[in-house]
Parts: sequence; structure tokens; C-alpha cells
Amino acid sequence: MENNDKMKEYVLKKAYDNNIKFIRLWFTDVQGFLKSFSITIEELEGALEEGMGFDGSSIEGYSRIEESDMIAMPDPNTFQILPWSPAEKGVARMFCDILEPNGSHFEGDPRWVLRKTLAKAKEMGYTFYVGPELEYFYFKSDKGIPEILDKGGYFDLTPLDAATSLRRDTILYLESMGIGVEYSHHEVAPSQHEIDLRYTDALTMADNAMTYRLVVKEVALRHGVYATFMPKPIFGVNGSGMHTHQSLFKGDKNVFFDPNDEYNLSDIGKYYIAGLLKHCKEIVAITNQWVNSYKRLVPGYEAPVYISWARRNRSTLVRVPMYKPGKEKSTRIEFRCPDPACNPYLAFSVMLAAGLEGIKNKYELPEPIEENIFEMDVKKREEAGIETLPDNLYEAVKYMENSKLVRETLGDHIFFKFIENKKVEWERYRTHVSQYELDTYLSIL
Repeated sequence: MENNDKMKEYVLKKAYDNNIKFIRLWFTDVQGFLKSFSITIEELEGALEEGMGFDGSSIEGYSRIEESDMIAMPDPNTFQILPWSPAEKGVARMFCDILEPNGSHFEGDPRWVLRKTLAKAKEMGYTFYVGPELEYFYFKSDKGIPEILDKGGYFDLTPLDAATSLRRDTILYLESMGIGVEYSHHEVAPSQHEIDLRYTDALTMADNAMTYRLVVKEVALRHGVYATFMPKPIFGVNGSGMHTHQSLFKGDKNVFFDPNDEYNLSDIGKYYIAGLLKHCKEIVAITNQWVNSYKRLVPGYEAPVYISWARRNRSTLVRVPMYKPGKEKSTRIEFRCPDPACNPYLAFSVMLAAGLEGIKNKYELPEPIEENIFEMDVKKREEAGIETLPDNLYEAVKYMENSKLVRETLGDHIFFKFIENKKVEWERYRTHVSQYELDTYLSIL
């Protein structure tokens, strides 16, 4: 508690020293959209002590009108000045935990879901670290057919890569907000890019991922273009993924590492992978939560649809990057199906829960598949026992509905709200008459 008081004092001092006038209180709805309202510097001390009340009835997946009073309690550890705000009377932000009026945590708050899942890992002695790779596209606008900015490819440099300055500004903004960046480069598809965040604990990373998405869009807007994290905006090229590197630590020891194993993987690491593979069909509605997500999850576009693992093979769902001597701490597993339009608080929660389930029950890990699965025929895949992920949102939601693991992880409030929302989305999509149907059928039927 004393440490929290010190953080509050630090926030107040930093705000006044930097001439901050407005503080945006950020939180996330069930779908993963960032919500915000502003307070002035005069209200900051009271907000840090008691939180700020707001009406939760209009927030997606929150509360009914008759029980709509909510409290946004700022987390002082997340105080950062928005780098594009003016020097005079500037703007800062803090992420909030959402509370009920009686001070208890609100069950519909995705940040609380992640906190609870991390607490379960802590009870088992683990700290959960993640490093996501969020891909995205730049287009000339968000209207009509997407217009690309360049025809560059993987790792291409200027002049093909027209967005180098956009990525540069984005990285400078992120680093000024305390968010570490490892790599940035042009991705495989035209006008597609990736900035990889330096791995950190999962709660910090979920906050960072939300900030990252906003900063990418903010920088694009300032350059007169549009950035999108839509998983598959262009037919016929790679979609955008969020390959998520993850590891468990005890203190400063990476518990996934074993120097004597042929894969340099400990039993705990193997159980964790087995948990992800066993439960992936149940959690994919969370990690890939939109109708459009399943347009990316098709064979052939580096999208992992086959439930298997490997070291070098990028056609598998889980990859274990090769161990480099002296780099024990970087031993990790990479879960390759999530996309960057998911709710990171929920996505990190269900991935961790699946891995922990594997550890608790000592699931047996099947043999790795180093052969390119995209080139296998159906018979060969069946012989190898390789199953596939659900190929549409409706199928994914059906798996999720029957999942004890996901229901326990999300809690009933978010579990049922999420499913209800996704069924509405699927029904709208299912009954929509698309341009494809008009182009294909109108003139012949």
C-alpha cells in the first residue's frame, strides 16, 4: 500500500511538473475497443484516491441500465504523457480498473480477467511474459476498396517502403511512453507492416498493445493515411497476425528451458504447449474474434490452421524458436493463430489458462511436425493425426460455448456477453448479400 501511495505522489508531481492539464482515463470494453473520458488536473488527486464514477450502461458488454454506476480506478503505474499533446496544458493517460460502487472488481472488466488469470499462475509460482508481433496495413483511407501505399515485400527498404517515416514516428512515440520496441519492418503483403514490442509481463503488455494500436492509428492520421488491424483486408495476400511469444518464469529463471532436452524444452514447457494444442479450438473465438479473422486463417498465406507444433516449421500452430547458447531466458513458445484485432486482455488470459491446464494435468505433447503441412494432402494429415482450427466464427463460438476452461477463465459475465455478441455478428454476416454473390449469380440465375 505504501508503494501505491508513492506512485500516486509520483503521478501528481509528474503531472504538475510537465504542465499537464487533462488526464484521459482509459479502459477496454469486452470487444477490446479502447474507451476513454477525461478529467482535469484539479480532479487528479481525488481520482487517484477514490476513482471516477461513470455510466457503464452504454459500454459494450458492461451493465444493464438499472445497475449502470461504475467506478474507473486509475492505475498509477500506467501514467504516461501522450507525446502528440501540446507542451502547454498537455494530456496524459492512465489505464483503469473498473470497480462496482461498493469497491469490488467489476466482473465485466477484461483487465480484471487477466489479473485473475495471472494470480492463478502466481499461485503455481509463475510469472507470465509475452511478446506479441502485431501486423497491420496502411491504406490511403478507410473508404471503399483499400488503396495500398506501396508494393513492398518482406523486409523491403525504401523507395518501395513508403511508410518508413510512419514507422519511425510510431516507434519514437511508443518509446517516449515507456514501451520497448524490438523490431520494425515491412511485412510480406503490399502496404503491410510490423512493429514488435519487447517482451514484458502480460498485464503491462496488454496495456502496451492497446496503446500501440492507438499510436499506430494516430501517427497514420497525422500523415494523412489510415492504419488498420483488420485481419484480412485484401483478398489474395497475407492477412495480419499477432504471433504471440510466451514464457513462464520463476524469479529470473525461465522454466521452459532445459539444457539436456533435444529441443531445449523442459517438461513444463512441453506440458504448456500440449495445453495450447488441446484447448486451441475452444480459445480461438477469443484470439480470433471477428468474422473476418477466419478469412486470414486459410492454408497457404503463412496462417497457422493446423494443430501441431515444430521448431523450424512456420505452417504449424505452435513454433519453438531455436535455442541460442547463452540465451536461456529467451526460450519461448510462439502461438501463431491470434490476430491483432483481438482483445489482448482476454487473449492473453485464455492462452495462459490453456497452458497452465496442460501443466496441471501433465498433458502429453505429440511429436513435432517439421514437414510443410500446407503441402500435405488430407489423407497424409489424417495419418499424422493433424486436426485443423475452426474455419469460421460460428464454429469457433460453438467450441467456446462448450468450454469449461474458457468459462472459468472469463467468468460468466464476459463469457455469456461475448458469445451473445458474436452470435449477433455471425447472424448479420450470414444473412448479408455480398458483392461476390451479386457478381457471381445475378447475371446467370
